[in-house]
Amino acid sequence: MTRRELDAAGITDPSLRAAYTRCRRLNARHGRTYFLATRLLPVERRCAVHALYGFARWADDIVDDLDRPRPPKERDLLLRRLESDLAHGLRTGGGDEPVVRAVADTSARYDIEHTLFADFLASMRSDLHVADYPTYADLRTYMHGSAAVIGLQMLPVLGTVTSREEAAPHAADLGVAFQLTNFLRDVGEDLDRGRVYLPADLLAAHGVDRPLLEWSRRTGRRDSRIREALVAAEAMTREVYRAAEPGIAMLDPRVRPCIRTAFTLYRGILDAIADQGYTVLHRRAVVSGGRRAATAAVGVVHIMRARRRARAADRAPRASRAALQGKGPVR
Repeated sequence: MTRRELDAAGITDPSLRAAYTRCRRLNARHGRTYFLATRLLPVERRCAVHALYGFARWADDIVDDLDRPRPPKERDLLLRRLESDLAHGLRTGGGDEPVVRAVADTSARYDIEHTLFADFLASMRSDLHVADYPTYADLRTYMHGSAAVIGLQMLPVLGTVTSREEAAPHAADLGVAFQLTNFLRDVGEDLDRGRVYLPADLLAAHGVDRPLLEWSRRTGRRDSRIREALVAAEAMTREVYRAAEPGIAMLDPRVRPCIRTAFTLYRGILDAIADQGYTVLHRRAVVSGGRRAATAAVGVVHIMRARRRARAADRAPRASRAALQGKGPVR
C-alpha cells in the first residue's frame, strides 16, 4: 500500500520516499481513527496527509513523551532545533529529520502557508510552561496553533469546490472540534502531565477546580460537580462540530467520505464518553472496533459512488465534444 501511495503521488526520490514512509508509520501507530479515515482518501493524496500528521506527532512527542522524561529547557531546545530545521526545509526542501523533509515537500507541492507551521510550533512550545487556561477564549488562542492550523494545512491537500477562503473557517473549526474531543477524552492523562485544558471558568461554573480533579484522579472517586462540568464541556464541543460540518460539502466530492468518516468517528468519542458516564478521569473512552468498522464501511460505499460520479462527469464532456464534431457518442 505504501509503494502504491508513493507512486500515485509522484514521489520518486528514494530518500523522500523513506521520509514519507516514516510519517505513515507515525500516523498508523499514534492516530488510529485518523489513519483509518486517511485510507479512504484518493490514493495520490494520502502521502501528504501522512506528512502533515507525522510532523505534528513528532513535535507533540517532544513535548509529551513520558517514556523519556526531559526537563522543559531540553524540550524547548529540541523544539527550537525542529523549528530551525523546518525553516531550512521549507526554504530548500531539505531537513535533517525525515518528517521535516516530507512535510517541506508537501508544503511545496500544495502551496501550504509557512506561517501555519510557525503557529503550530508556537502552541507546542507554550505547552512547556502553560498548565491551564482561564477562559475558553484563552484556550481558543492556543488551539489556533495546535488544532485550527492543522485543518487549514489540510485544506489545499483535500481540495474544494468553493474558494479556499470560504471553506477555511470550517476547516479550522473541524481541527478545533477534534482537539476539544481529545481534551475531554484525555482529561486524566493530561492531568498526569500537569495540564488542564478544560477552561477554568467552565469548571468553576460547576464548582470544579484543579485540586478536585486531582483528588478524583488519585482516589478513583466520582463527584457530581465534575460530571456536570464534563457534560458542559461536551456540549461546548458539539457546538464546534456543528460549526464545522457545513465545510464538508465544500470539499472535493472524492474526499468528502473520508472527512465525513473522521467527523463521525471523532464525534462518536463524545458518545462513548457519555455512554461510560463521563468517567474520563478514570478510564479512556474509545469507539468500539465494530462501530469503527461499520463507519468505515459506509465511507467506502460513499467513496465508490463519488468515484463513479467523477468518472461519469469526466466522460460527459468528451461525449459532448465528439457529438459536436459529428462523431457520435464516445463508447
